[in-house]
Amino acid sequence: MDINLFKLCSGLKVIGYFMILLVAAIVAVSYYAVVVLTWGQQLLRGGVHSFLALSIIIVFHVLLLMLVWSYIMVVFWDPGSVPDNWTAVLLEERLEAGSSLRSSDYAGPETLDSTRPFSDGLDGGPSVAYCDRCRNGKPPRCHHCSVCQRCVLKMDHHCVWVVNCVGARNYKFFLLFLLYTFLETTMDTLVLLPSFIKFFGKAMNHSSSPGNLAIIFLAFVLNLAFSLSLLCFIVMHASLVSSNTTSIEVMDTLTAFCVYEKKRAVRWKYDIGRKKNFEQVFGTKKALWFLPLFSKEDLDNIPALHGLDFPTCSDV
Repeated sequence: MDINLFKLCSGLKVIGYFMILLVAAIVAVSYYAVVVLTWGQQLLRGGVHSFLALSIIIVFHVLLLMLVWSYIMVVFWDPGSVPDNWTAVLLEERLEAGSSLRSSDYAGPETLDSTRPFSDGLDGGPSVAYCDRCRNGKPPRCHHCSVCQRCVLKMDHHCVWVVNCVGARNYKFFLLFLLYTFLETTMDTLVLLPSFIKFFGKAMNHSSSPGNLAIIFLAFVLNLAFSLSLLCFIVMHASLVSSNTTSIEVMDTLTAFCVYEKKRAVRWKYDIGRKKNFEQVFGTKKALWFLPLFSKEDLDNIPALHGLDFPTCSDV
């Protein structure tokens, strides 16, 4: 019996809904351990202890608010869909502009499929591809997601934790979610460390409720594990943002052009400088860099935020 791999991929979306519940459960356990069991009780002691406890609880809630806000945005915000009949519209616009079309500018369904290797970076391949599954054109840096069953603009990856693809229009929200989750879990680990150290003594002496001890132990271990793993993801995505690259493009580039780049030292087509690369994701408004929002001015003036058009080295 043949196995339909695409149906198996679609099953990952179902798993994603359980991941959302898991995220909620981890947040609830951490909240109970940090605010209720550990530092909430310190508010009644007075003096320095109360001030420290109040400061920790305020910072905890601020980070939690930003984490949840970013998470909701990345879950529900469209990562970027290809407009219907995008190829036809593009060709019409070029014809109206009076530009001549070369045969290499368009690859129709007879010549290309959705599984063709990445080719709009270094090799000067066709700038317009075609997706057989969506029956539509594929803009540059667009890829078909087998889980969402559609093409996603500037797709980075499908994230099972957010039950959504990460693409041009929600990449900033995803990065902020990573950042605030890392800060929250790191803070939780540090403020729970004294209680975790005392855990073994209290467990031996039976001086505290076994249930409360279990919650503090579980919260500390979970937050420590997430903090360490998220640090690796943040470093990786910081590197991707600085070079204006996606996870998919890195894998395709390493597979097809690694030797070529090493020999010829070819610069990545969309790398237009670290500052401009950063603005392609976060916008130019510094006041909004750490908020899951975009200004209207940035949305109007930065085409890359919409995922259909990207400046290249030759444009800078």
